Amino acid sequence: MATFALFDDLMTDVPETEGIKYAGSKLKLLPYILQLIKKVRPKTVLDGFAGTTRVSQALALGDHRVIANDISAWSKTFGTCYLLNSYPKAHYKSLLDHLNSLPGKDGWFTEHYGGEPNDGSSIGADKLKKPWQKHNTRKLDAIREEIELLSVSEVEKAVLLTSLILALDRVDNTLGHFASYLNRWSPRSYNKLHLTVPHLIPISERHAVHQSDIFELIKTVEADLAYFDPPYGSNNEKMPPSRVRYASYYHLWTSICLYDKPTLFGKAKRRVDTSDTLASSPFEEFRKSTSGRFLVVEAIERLLQSTRANHIILSYSSGGRATAEELGEVINSAGKLLEVLEIDHRKNVMAQMCWTNEWVRKAAAPNREFLFLIER
Repeated sequence: MATFALFDDLMTDVPETEGIKYAGSKLKLLPYILQLIKKVRPKTVLDGFAGTTRVSQALALGDHRVIANDISAWSKTFGTCYLLNSYPKAHYKSLLDHLNSLPGKDGWFTEHYGGEPNDGSSIGADKLKKPWQKHNTRKLDAIREEIELLSVSEVEKAVLLTSLILALDRVDNTLGHFASYLNRWSPRSYNKLHLTVPHLIPISERHAVHQSDIFELIKTVEADLAYFDPPYGSNNEKMPPSRVRYASYYHLWTSICLYDKPTLFGKAKRRVDTSDTLASSPFEEFRKSTSGRFLVVEAIERLLQSTRANHIILSYSSGGRATAEELGEVINSAGKLLEVLEIDHRKNVMAQMCWTNEWVRKAAAPNREFLFLIER
């Protein structure tokens, strides 16, 4: 556990969490998120867009009751592994030893996502870019097929799948997402796939894990505090919206969890269900409604006003579609703004604490992340 100094007179402990490379990871923001949470001392916390579940893990390790939710299948797998498992680490050793011992085989993942190492320098033509070398996709094919055949519970299966995803993340040929792959094989892609037991969390509370549309979930769930980290639609008018769809960024983790061998399209061989028209989210929208407001702003407003919690922490980037002025109006319509933290991602340190009339002026600076503590 690491201790971070946020202010001259305040320290916060950050428990060790585990995850994959992820464009929306809040690992570096955890000290600030936990410090805000400490100020209101909630017992039950809703993590509405859980992603790799690093925030949920930290909250569970801090003796909070966690309600983790995300629309993605792989996030539910992570949440089940870290929040619902009651078995000790030793329980999984023989299972993982068995999976690691399996000989590789050619299968669906090797056919679509495995590449030859060539001479170790260049992958060659664009069509040959792949996320993994074949020696690892063959192991993936063998292990994923075997997991499906094992007589294990849903929780045990989630732990095994989490172990597999973490292992694949350590030998991939990407920058952390699966919308495109590197031209030259990364050094780590030559390493052999090897599964290890995830950092399991002792269960001290009755946590819950959901895979729901957030607007459906908040109709039925109550919490002391809700933490929202919605995906950010880019404010770059020239950027195609397909480049910011989280469903397309992590489509391969979905295919590994579901093992449904879906229809694929494009050079990156994405799942058809991650296409722009099928995987759209109101929080990634770039269009305006008939009222002239950005749809993402209206989505945030609806989210904040409908949440059944005493406090909300909203995470948002200065690169998002919603402007600072619009966010300020939405937050004030939903409750009372208690505090704002501004974090400079380039330096990874907190710049300063500021209030409504100040953060609006500062939000034009690039690479800024804001955390808003709101009282409902």
